[in-house]
Amino acid sequence: MDASTVIGRLHEHRAWTNRKLLAAAGKLTDEQLRRDLPIGQGCVWKSLLHLYAAEYVWLETIQGDPTATCPGDAPGQLPGNQAGEGAIETLDQLNEKWNALESRWTNHLDHLDSESLDMTVYRISTSSNGGKKRATSHGDILLHVCTHAQYTTAQVINMLRQLGVAELPDPMLISLARSQCVENM
Repeated sequence: MDASTVIGRLHEHRAWTNRKLLAAAGKLTDEQLRRDLPIGQGCVWKSLLHLYAAEYVWLETIQGDPTATCPGDAPGQLPGNQAGEGAIETLDQLNEKWNALESRWTNHLDHLDSESLDMTVYRISTSSNGGKKRATSHGDILLHVCTHAQYTTAQVINMLRQLGVAELPDPMLISLARSQCVENM
């Protein structure tokens, strides 16, 4: 497997896991979804918004917008914390926007080749070190999006556990692989 194939597989896993998290969140009451918890972004809702916003911002960045922010985002806040234009207020809205974003990710990854992984991408920070321009390889950003998603997924699953969810989503890549092997038998 070449590097672009491995990265594509990691993003397939990321998208599959996101769908599992959204399905689990859909079984929560609104109170549970937004209940303060001492982990991650502070509640399941804010953590899901954080995941979506990171994926949105990084795709925009690698596609040429070095100062991208998520629609509805204000400096220092997550989308959905205020009722601004483009803010995500409901799980249905988040599902809809995330599906559209995932289509854009799929299109980007479908055109990925090994040479483009070394391309330098610039990001002007809007949070830490505000305004500082940083250079990162396209490949490292693509890997970061996946490792960030894995880290945040673990936090969300721990929040679901704290909320008493009995059937926790299985986010393991091997589970995705095995489910695909069963489908192809």
